[in-house]
Amino acid sequence: MAADAFVQFRVTPEVKTLLRALAEREQITESALVRQLVEVMLRTQIKAGGPRLSELEKVSRDARLMVRLEPEDRMLLTSRATARGIRSATYVALLVRSHLRGVVPMPKEELQALKRSIAELSAIGRNLNQIARALHQGKAAPPGREEVKAMIKVAEGLRDHFKALLSANEKSWEQGHVETSH
Repeated sequence: MAADAFVQFRVTPEVKTLLRALAEREQITESALVRQLVEVMLRTQIKAGGPRLSELEKVSRDARLMVRLEPEDRMLLTSRATARGIRSATYVALLVRSHLRGVVPMPKEELQALKRSIAELSAIGRNLNQIARALHQGKAAPPGREEVKAMIKVAEGLRDHFKALLSANEKSWEQGHVETSH
């Protein structure tokens, strides 16, 4: 079996010195000694009832992606992620997904605000239906012209606000800036 996977970790200088001395005593490299130690530990765990390799889900090597950024780009990334209230890695993942799938991401906070607004619109719609039902049954006086104009103005305002919110969200992902006025 090809050994092409890497395990890396940091140790104190004292541990490194001890590891080097032990490897020299065994006349093997430090890497070979660490590999042997890990293999002994894994065999011990399997004998003690730990999971076997065949039982474990194989994780693709592509599951994690490392990217190096210039310091200026890192600052911009942090700034834009912070403006959206998300972590930098989440922001990058959303950008990549948006680019690959051609979708405009909606961060959780913005999506929740939109859902709350839709719930409010639903409540308004139910109220209007109740008013219409009462009017048809002759149980209520019809709303006046001014009340109807006010309801229409609220509905149009919400419609325009939602359009602007979605447009600003889409533009912010395309152009890389966040408009916070919505």
